[in-house]
Amino acid sequence: MTNAVLSNMKKLFLYLILAAGSSAAYAQQDAAAKTILNDVSKQYRSYNSVKADFVINVQIPQEKVNQSQSGTLLTQAKTNKYKLDIYMPQSKVLERQIYSDGKSQWTYLPQQKEVQVNDASSSAEGMNPAQIFTVYEKGYKYIFSGLQSKGGKTYQAIELTPTDAKQSIFKIKLLIDKAKKQIYSAQLFDKNGSRYTYTVNSFTPNAPAAADAFTFNPKKYPGVEVVDLR
Repeated sequence: MTNAVLSNMKKLFLYLILAAGSSAAYAQQDAAAKTILNDVSKQYRSYNSVKADFVINVQIPQEKVNQSQSGTLLTQAKTNKYKLDIYMPQSKVLERQIYSDGKSQWTYLPQQKEVQVNDASSSAEGMNPAQIFTVYEKGYKYIFSGLQSKGGKTYQAIELTPTDAKQSIFKIKLLIDKAKKQIYSAQLFDKNGSRYTYTVNSFTPNAPAAADAFTFNPKKYPGVEVVDLR
């Protein structure tokens, strides 16, 4: 994967969680959208942990890029912990793993046999997927734009626009499963014409999570080089 695509994938996650915060921060918004989003937030926060399989699609017309990668996220939103697996394009070969226990973050690159360690709060990855399903809770205006059919199912569509007009992402479109009260997909629109789409293929609430699931143990990976960037 090129550095440009990797950078844009990081941007995708960054914007997905950039607005995460307290539901008390809601401004006056579309009443229907607010009700839907409040239900999603309440449902998500009721789980001890969540496991989600997803696909990221990156479209960058100016670079003729249209690329998809799959991944798996295991998260405990209440503790700010997560583990993220990202695979090579169109394959199940592991490209990287990101662990965070809320204090430290480890980025394991199996092809390079290297793990980079950062403070979770200052990581260059610029993301916290533990909050990925509460994207909308602060910093956006939102409106319910109706129902949309996709893959034989009907979803509630909500469009978000940032309160900060300087952001390069000028719109986010969420599709929400009404029955499950879950975000199915988030599509981000960049001013430069690029689009980034995060689609949840499976969502498992209260998934088992071992005590050490969110920390990287170099002893389990003989020969790995530890690069401490803290």
